[in-house]
Amino acid sequence: MEASSRPYERSRTDSTADGAPSNRKALTIGAVAKILGREFEDISISKIRYLEDQKLLSPRRTPGGYRLYSQADVERLRTILRMQRDEFLPLRVIRQELAAGAREERGGTASLRRATSVDAAKGSRLTIEELVDQTGVGGELIKDLEDWRLIQPENVDGTKLYDDTDREIIKASSELARFGVGGRNLKVLRTAADREAQLLEAVVGASLRSSNHTRRREAIENLESLAAACNNLTHMLLVRDLRKLTGEE
Repeated sequence: MEASSRPYERSRTDSTADGAPSNRKALTIGAVAKILGREFEDISISKIRYLEDQKLLSPRRTPGGYRLYSQADVERLRTILRMQRDEFLPLRVIRQELAAGAREERGGTASLRRATSVDAAKGSRLTIEELVDQTGVGGELIKDLEDWRLIQPENVDGTKLYDDTDREIIKASSELARFGVGGRNLKVLRTAADREAQLLEAVVGASLRSSNHTRRREAIENLESLAAACNNLTHMLLVRDLRKLTGEE
């Protein structure tokens, strides 16, 4: 049971340069929920814990295991909640934005949101030279990803053009390649994505094909929410299986 009877504790690590304690205080999870509840009606202790489980927050722990949140933690949580409420961003995009420090560089976040959006109406079109320059990935890996249908460039007047999503897939695949995971190994992920897309198409496909603009717009929004929910579920199932693999369950 998370302790929340005391509104705060003085942080042992918060001190001035001469070693004297500072006035900054570490808040318990209950105090954080109370503070943010003034702005976010749906905030709760369980939601804060869930965001921590999703690696979006990393409060320090006391020797007894209690969470203690710094003022920086509270501001980070406030940013996450605003991004969810005001920008309707799924957790995977929020995680990427925070990791990249993209809140101060809106051009970067706009590009990332295009890459993860299911609405393909907007976005960049990159040549192979531009793609190599932006990702730092060689042409051999890009060809492998094309062969295994992980990226799907558009052919325009004999020139292959890649979009924002292709670029982000290439970046992620390059990171996996560092561990020896190549295009052939990634085919299983391509197959899983195909099956998930088929599932979601069965749920909202009729609305997506509607001639009514409002209905189609709502279907796209629902599709993004469904995709985020599937992503979260897939992540948690993977976590469970990895715990079994490491003998921690």
